[in-house]
Amino acid sequence: MGDCTCGRGQVVGRLLLAFVLAATTSTVFFVTPRFAVAQEGDNQPQAEEDTHKSKMSANPIVHFFVSIGVVFGIIFAALSVGTLALIIILVMDLRMSEAVSTAFVDEFTGLVNKRQFKQAYEMCKNDNSFLGRVLTSGMGRLQYGIEDAREAMFHMVETVKSSKDSMISYLANVGTLGPMLGLVGTVSGMVGAFRRLGSSSKAPDASDLAGEISHALVVTLVGVAVAVPAIFFYSFFKNRLTAIANNTANLADDLLTQMYHNSKKAGGAPLPTTQTPAATTSAERTATVAAEKK
Repeated sequence: MGDCTCGRGQVVGRLLLAFVLAATTSTVFFVTPRFAVAQEGDNQPQAEEDTHKSKMSANPIVHFFVSIGVVFGIIFAALSVGTLALIIILVMDLRMSEAVSTAFVDEFTGLVNKRQFKQAYEMCKNDNSFLGRVLTSGMGRLQYGIEDAREAMFHMVETVKSSKDSMISYLANVGTLGPMLGLVGTVSGMVGAFRRLGSSSKAPDASDLAGEISHALVVTLVGVAVAVPAIFFYSFFKNRLTAIANNTANLADDLLTQMYHNSKKAGGAPLPTTQTPAATTSAERTATVAAEKK
């Protein structure tokens, strides 16, 4: 388990490093075209404007990155890389083999059949998988009855499910923010187009207005392109989490029931107990009261 935790930490660390490197590279890549145009424009304004227009019309890639700009380029780069990293983490975490290990189930069943309940409890307690955490909570309450143990297990299922669902909800946030940021870019581009139209003392140039509108639509396109995968994977991981939670709850209930019936057989070992203060029964209270009267 320690090796597994260490390996998971290394993977997360590498993903974070990849995020930083990708964000830095994307920022430099987005900033360079705009700065290059600005520096050359200071020397030859009119000639550079004509050259710039011809380049944009001839090279759609240059037009694409110039239209995004520095601010929106950094924002969309951060959203894209962060969404990709989150998707990779969820793919690794939300696996049926990760939540319900066949080797774990076989080992647990073998210990229960041998009536080694204490060893089975320790094995579940030391396992950080979905099934291990659910079984640990149920076995800790099994001394108070099977129904109490089942209730504890179902509460643990909802707790683990909520913690994983909070990570999935970030994809929904990206799916909402992407089009909104694209809309901001669209409005900004339209404002620039109407400003150019209002400041012109002669008939407006249709190519200039089309260029401003094209810039605005590129930002909208990028916002939607970032949001679509986020929305898809949000629904995908929500359904997968529901399936994993249901399968884990059903399997945990079967294993706990098997353990409960084995403990009732003749010669069965005592059930594991948690470190909680012993509750005083009604018979003990009656005996204490009778002793005090004497």
